[in-house]
Amino acid sequence: MTQIAKTEAKAEIKSSPVKVFDFLKYNLNQFLHMFPQAFKKVELLEGEEGQAGNVRLLEYALGNEPMTAKVKTEAINEDEKSITFIPIEGEIMRIYTTFVAKVTVGDGYVMWSIEYEKANDSVPNPDSYAKLAAQITKGLDAYLCTQI
Repeated sequence: MTQIAKTEAKAEIKSSPVKVFDFLKYNLNQFLHMFPQAFKKVELLEGEEGQAGNVRLLEYALGNEPMTAKVKTEAINEDEKSITFIPIEGEIMRIYTTFVAKVTVGDGYVMWSIEYEKANDSVPNPDSYAKLAAQITKGLDAYLCTQI
């Protein structure tokens, strides 16, 4: 029987935690232009930007593998500067029976934690998702450091 496991990726940032958190809350659609190698489509389908309950369609590449997912913003915690995302459709749902990604922005770092349960024992750990999240965080930080 499989069980829920967790993997994490931490990326250092120089930007203000508030700027990073607000960007992740309100501007995920900009990932399409900022990271065209990783994101082919980021579209808000339901709800409002910056609000829990919104749903986005993501077309992305994980390595060389094109993927599609509908992702719901499950929770936003202003006090701890965290956002929790869960996929509700897409290839990821065939690989993992549970997949919860939480991003927490702190002073000088962004922590991505993924709780997951594999659909079967041959499924790999979601390390490639954690690695992609850390790379995007570094790119986002570089972008925000150039903004006034």
